[in-house]
Amino acid sequence: MSFLWAIIAGLIIGLLAKLVVPGRQPIPLWLTVLLGILGAVGGNALATAFGVRDTGGIDWIRHLFQIGIAAVLISLVAPFWARRHA
Repeated sequence: MSFLWAIIAGLIIGLLAKLVVPGRQPIPLWLTVLLGILGAVGGNALATAFGVRDTGGIDWIRHLFQIGIAAVLISLVAPFWARRHA
């Protein structure tokens, strides 16, 4: 069941990250989910390093880290994907 939650979280984080990155990102949905999952894992690690992974409510800072890392990954991967499939 945790694998399914990772895919759902990756989808949400990846789509939110695509909204943050300016311009068009011509990457497929599966790559968006994969980069969202990587962003979630990296964001959790960064939040743990800063000591803000678990707070007394909604972990907004952790979610911002996750979306930010996913946005960076999307902005790095999208040009390579577009060049490869042009």
